[in-house]
Amino acid sequence: MANQNPQHVVTGKVRLSYAHLFKPYANPNNPNSEPKYSATILLPKSDTATKQRLDAAIRAAVEAGVSTKWNGVRPPQIAVPIHDGDGPRPSDGMPFGAECKGHWVFTASSRQAPEIVDAGLNPIINQSEVYSGIYARVSVAFFPYNNSGKKGIGCGLGNVQKLEDGEPLGGRTSASDDFGAAAGLPAAPAYPQPGYQQPAHAYPAQPGYPPPPAFAPIVPQQPAHQQPAQVDPITGRPLLGGVMGL
Repeated sequence: MANQNPQHVVTGKVRLSYAHLFKPYANPNNPNSEPKYSATILLPKSDTATKQRLDAAIRAAVEAGVSTKWNGVRPPQIAVPIHDGDGPRPSDGMPFGAECKGHWVFTASSRQAPEIVDAGLNPIINQSEVYSGIYARVSVAFFPYNNSGKKGIGCGLGNVQKLEDGEPLGGRTSASDDFGAAAGLPAAPAYPQPGYQQPAHAYPAQPGYPPPPAFAPIVPQQPAHQQPAQVDPITGRPLLGGVMGL
């Protein structure tokens, strides 16, 4: 059954950045930060249908905030969580990363772990399959807040459906990138295989000195074959070149 909450939205195809979906994450720069499951969502500006649903959900959250959080008064300035990836970051005025160009950018978080499924709705168990850079659909819900006099709209993280892999963000590389021939690394040394005999080491001749001796390969000596001692059949004593019977 579809969620009828007007503040709830399931996105179209988006890209995930700063994905912390299997383990809650706390901002190391903020000692008061609470560990949460989170992801930054990059929505292509070409997906106008999803953007319209997000805007409608934010308007519904604002109306809820007037009656539940802001004492019946709509604030003149309301902080909203969606930002223009082609503009400056609201935190420090610096440009967003290159992956944000041409996208709407917002972060969703939750204290509860999201359900993470693949395109066939099968739960994803292998955590390495979910990383910053994948393409997915995400369910989010917008809510009003009043935090120390700051009034705005937050974004809660719901469930995540991975659609396909993408180029990893944040410096993540594949094994072929690290160890393949294209990485420009020297070839791994060739180790002797069983049954292989290393050639004799050749010492270069030095000026004024006779050439070094050639070392012949050491051939194990087979033990000499020993004939069994002959025994006098009459006396039973060893026959050491003597005459039988004496």
